[in-house]
Amino acid sequence: MKKSDLILIVCVCVVLAPFFIPPTGFFDWFNRATEGHPFVMAFFKFAILATLGEMIALRIRKGSYVEKGFGVLPRMLVWGVLGICITMAMIIFKTGVPVFLERISGCNPGALSAVFFSSSLTWGKVGVAFAVSVLMNTIFAPVMMTFHKCTDIHISDNGGRLACLLKPLPMKEIMSKRIDWSVQWGFVFKKTIPLFWFPAHTITFILPPNLQVLFAALLGVALGLILALAAGKK
Repeated sequence: MKKSDLILIVCVCVVLAPFFIPPTGFFDWFNRATEGHPFVMAFFKFAILATLGEMIALRIRKGSYVEKGFGVLPRMLVWGVLGICITMAMIIFKTGVPVFLERISGCNPGALSAVFFSSSLTWGKVGVAFAVSVLMNTIFAPVMMTFHKCTDIHISDNGGRLACLLKPLPMKEIMSKRIDWSVQWGFVFKKTIPLFWFPAHTITFILPPNLQVLFAALLGVALGLILALAAGKK
């Protein structure tokens, strides 16, 4: 274990301590801030945690958390914006999928929504949560992951400089020539989405709202880690 590993462990413990050590005022403030300013909190949550996931993946692959051209700041900004988009998608699919299921199943309007948003854990709630997870990760996740891959390549091509975010993103060139679709499809889409994200977001959607925040934060680390490992996969 390197000194950098110990520093990271200490920093993580310091950040997480206020959530678990009494008094729990910080936890209450975190919940109120998330409820009152969901998109601002989503920006910082994903900017910090998803980037941390990428840094951990870099440590696994190359032995260090940061290397020349990695671009911590531009990656944080990209993840912050993606965090806002992910939060938007969660709201849209949580609201729309139960209504869609009611329409195609012939249930009374609002019946499945009431089951899904109830505080009781039932098989009906689990089923709706699974449907929300499957549709969100099938429709939204591939687009978001591919866009992230394009920004990842763009940042690396520009040496990790923050100014690269002001340059046009060459989507056509990256999409047609730079992305390894055998990895993007064969690993990121075909394996991680059904095997990891379907069940992971099912759990997210059945948790109470205050716990969804913390669980989504942990998934932000997992997302950055998975995508970064996929970038180095042969």
